[in-house]
Amino acid sequence: MTELIRPARADDAERIVDIWASGWRDGHLADAPPELLAHRTRDAFVPRVAAAIDRTRVAEVDGEIAGFTMVHGDEVDQVYVDAAHRGTGIAARMLRDAAEQVRAAGHPVPWLAVARGNARARRFYEREGWTDTGEFAYPAEIGDGESLPVPCHRMELRDAPTLEG
Repeated sequence: MTELIRPARADDAERIVDIWASGWRDGHLADAPPELLAHRTRDAFVPRVAAAIDRTRVAEVDGEIAGFTMVHGDEVDQVYVDAAHRGTGIAARMLRDAAEQVRAAGHPVPWLAVARGNARARRFYEREGWTDTGEFAYPAEIGDGESLPVPCHRMELRDAPTLEG
């Protein structure tokens, strides 16, 4: 099996949209506010991916995109893995890579937001060394420069794990 984490390219966008739309629904459908659900159609992810492609990295497994991360400043903004690749360890490697990207940009403490109802993700981040520093209202983007406040946990990574794990 060949695995590679690399910067995303424009021709990766459709696959990233598919993974994001599907993964978002898997992780948030049961707990997301109805107002937010209306803005999380597959089509709604297309412009978001296009706008963020330069800060997106993808994980390839045997030439297929298995997941992606996005960073924005000191935030690991998105982490999603295709359902077929969950449980393989690729998410942990992608998360470490994203944290390294944040730190390489001069931000010593990477952070990310986890929706209050997404206990599975929170457990994963805790296993990877991230600390829950409390709840806050995350401004979830809904388009046209607007956002909705979503109750989230702020997770921070204060130590410096490496890709070697």
